[in-house]
Amino acid sequence: MSPRSIVTGLDIRACADRIESLQQRDGAIPWVETGVWDPWNHGESAMGLAVAGRVEGVHLALDALAARQEADGGWTGELGAGIPMDESGERIAPPPVPVTARDTNFAGYAAVTVMRCALALDEPRLIARYFPMVARALDFVMNLQTRHGDVVWRAPDIGQPLEDVDALRAGNSSLFKSFECGLRMAEILEKPRTDWARSRAAIARALTAMPERFDRKGIDRSSYAMDWYYPVLAGVLTGADAKARLDEGWDTFVVADLGCRCVTGEPWVTAAETAELALACLSAGRRDDARTLVNELAPLAAPDGGYWMGWQYEIGDVWPKERPSWTAGAVILAADALDALSPGSDLLIRHARADAWLERALKPAQKFE
Repeated sequence: MSPRSIVTGLDIRACADRIESLQQRDGAIPWVETGVWDPWNHGESAMGLAVAGRVEGVHLALDALAARQEADGGWTGELGAGIPMDESGERIAPPPVPVTARDTNFAGYAAVTVMRCALALDEPRLIARYFPMVARALDFVMNLQTRHGDVVWRAPDIGQPLEDVDALRAGNSSLFKSFECGLRMAEILEKPRTDWARSRAAIARALTAMPERFDRKGIDRSSYAMDWYYPVLAGVLTGADAKARLDEGWDTFVVADLGCRCVTGEPWVTAAETAELALACLSAGRRDDARTLVNELAPLAAPDGGYWMGWQYEIGDVWPKERPSWTAGAVILAADALDALSPGSDLLIRHARADAWLERALKPAQKFE
């Protein structure tokens, strides 16, 4: 693998160095020097290391993920929304008592993490080694799926009904991809999981036919870019539907020559959202737009490695003054998908149909009809 992406000129080595500089002895990868950990962003960082060929760092990260998994298959992770800034307003200052949740999307992403790392390192034994962790994680998710097909965003509090917890469009879209990766691993290991296939198909039905199942608790998240592009990025929407979805929100979220805004109404483009939007564009066949988006990240490349979280374009400065591990990971993954830097570089931009494994499950029975 070249340390520099030919398409984007992006320095993969410097991004991986930034991630490794944050990795702790036990393999955990926090957001920044002051801490903050969750399994989703940990996984994003681990995949970035895998693309960069950092074998030892990947192994440590996967072991740390497995070690922190809880008995029912979930993880407790810190929530970005609960993290304050320091007195300067420019650096992350985690609170003494972190705001945490047992997030379903955090859990399911372990499947994507393991699959992408195994492919990038060309190390199939990782699939067998970590499949039990992935299976427990996806079972945890499946147990928090409502009868309508949507998965609630977190494990309910003790005694709280499942319906009292909201479902998120971006999170469910990500879980659609997570179940795909889990099903791919199960197929490789000849351990079919038709129940996962049914859950994945039900998520797709909910996302495409039951919009009322999302943001049903009074919080409208449509102003967030992730709600817009994630159904495309994760393969819930494909073909003409994917292109139409991107067209629908493009002028709202994309700032010419800067990248993708995190949220409407804020003059702030973020590196991670821009990188993920590039992946969504590749999923929809809009390669030129993807290349443009990743190239627009160049001003956010930090001299000491990694990428600044975002750019506040009204004041003309980076904000906050942080270079998160997962931002570097997201940028690596986008460059990888553009430039085929490692084996399996198309995993995040090529998607199986919602009913793919259900059809396969029917084939043996059909032989006896």
